[in-house]
Amino acid sequence: MVAREIIPGVYQLTSGGTNLFVIAEEELTLIDTGLPGSSTGIAAFVRRIGRSVDEISSIIITHNHIDHIGAVPELCRFNDIEIIAHKADLAGFDTAPSYPHGVRRLLKIPFLHRVRRRFVLGADEVDIQLEGGEALRLLGGLRVVPTPGHTPGSICLYAPGQKLMFVGDALQRRRKKLRLPAKMVSTDLVAAVDSVKKMAELDLDIICFGHGKPLFGDAHSRLLALVERSGG
Repeated sequence: MVAREIIPGVYQLTSGGTNLFVIAEEELTLIDTGLPGSSTGIAAFVRRIGRSVDEISSIIITHNHIDHIGAVPELCRFNDIEIIAHKADLAGFDTAPSYPHGVRRLLKIPFLHRVRRRFVLGADEVDIQLEGGEALRLLGGLRVVPTPGHTPGSICLYAPGQKLMFVGDALQRRRKKLRLPAKMVSTDLVAAVDSVKKMAELDLDIICFGHGKPLFGDAHSRLLALVERSGG
């Protein structure tokens, strides 16, 4: 697992091409968890910064896809961890709104029946169901910004004091350009454009993505350029 410090006390961990984030304050908070099996690397990193996995008190999920929620069950074995996600991404698997219809149909194939429950968190596995607009007591006030499009319940997490935002898969970065989420694994690209417009209203210097390297500097102007390219 590859680690990098974003700002003091905030770290990006990358495993299997997916990013998760550790906020190290009095307690530890994770933003997403990566794929199943990521808990070993997370525990090793936490020890490396002189902390204990027992200090992980909460996990905030940016959206309910397996590469972001995969290690939740593993991590919950270490500690009584509070799981936080937007309510619009939570349902029984057969009606799970966070995957496009074609993916849901594929995962209904009988031989996948035993593993398909690992692909989503159910409402009964989430302690706090967000509606959007909440302010969390992290980084001096971490705002929950609802950004549907990739999934109905996708959220971004905005820290105004640091001009920093965690966007999950609501945005992609390819080379120097920002892009909309991938159509094939998204539920509503029209909503995704509206979400980008909402992001472009924020005062941002740093964007942290669910995949790829963070963007440092010039974040606001690049968001405006994406809005323009998307017909906004």
